[in-house]
Amino acid sequence: MQYIDNILGAIGNTPLIKLNKITADVDALVLAKVEYFNPGNSVKDRMALKMVEDAEADGRLKPGGTIVEGTSGNTGMGLALAAIVKGYKLICVSTDKQSKEKFDILRAVGAEVIVCPTDVAPDDPRSYYSTSKRIGEETPNSWYVNQYDNPSNAVAHYEQTGPEIWKQTDGKITHFVVGVGTGGTISGVGKYLKEQNPDIKIWGIDTYGSVFKKYHETGIFDEKEIYPYITEGIGEDILPENVDFDIIDSFEKVTDKDAAVYTRKLAREEGIFAGNSCGAAVKGVLQLKKHFGPDDVVVVLLHDSGSRYVGKMYNDDWMQEKGFL
Repeated sequence: MQYIDNILGAIGNTPLIKLNKITADVDALVLAKVEYFNPGNSVKDRMALKMVEDAEADGRLKPGGTIVEGTSGNTGMGLALAAIVKGYKLICVSTDKQSKEKFDILRAVGAEVIVCPTDVAPDDPRSYYSTSKRIGEETPNSWYVNQYDNPSNAVAHYEQTGPEIWKQTDGKITHFVVGVGTGGTISGVGKYLKEQNPDIKIWGIDTYGSVFKKYHETGIFDEKEIYPYITEGIGEDILPENVDFDIIDSFEKVTDKDAAVYTRKLAREEGIFAGNSCGAAVKGVLQLKKHFGPDDVVVVLLHDSGSRYVGKMYNDDWMQEKGFL
């Protein structure tokens, strides 16, 4: 009989799917690493389980303990699956810019959800960074995950996602394109791929209102770059320790409108019902098309499922309200 012992065994080994209509003008083979095939419907399942297992191994997370994390939703879902199977309580701290679906899904799998304002500085006590850290300090027998600076985040992708992509492309990958938030995916995958072939280009997709692109190009953390934006899951107003800028060849910024529009185009033209940052990543590939040639193999990672965004990017009223339709 073929079965797995619990839901955590279903994490990983997600498919590569060729993009066709949406990338018709790109003179290269474009393959999407579709991460919503993970059981928690996002790439974050991988690093969530790795972070939990590493914390168990070194005693930071003890039996019957409480996991505390600041999350835009997807890491929370991965942590929730681990918490259910392993018997932990989970407290997720998020921001009011995230979709209602994300909060509903987290509560459905037993997480306590605390919502903080988006438009405050990271060191403001009301921010989700500060709030999650404080709750971690105040809660007995708890472990504060801190995915931004937790090295297990990037290690998960070095050990799993990178080798999968290398094997699936038979080592023919020439470019890897992915949205950057905590930095774990791009840094872990990028490190592995460049160890196999230093000529592989690693491109990070950023958003307007985020500091990544300018910092990478100039070494300057420019607070004037920071302002509220709509795109979920990528971009930051901090510099997470998991972002290895030396591995990243370049950043490309995508507007909120383009990210939303291309999220919908992915569903309607490719049948890939993916999330908001996935639209940004695909639009980023199109913006970078001059860098690709006919022999190139471009892998773009699609982070999560469209089910998180039914009330936003997939809702005509919301899109019109934002001026995106």
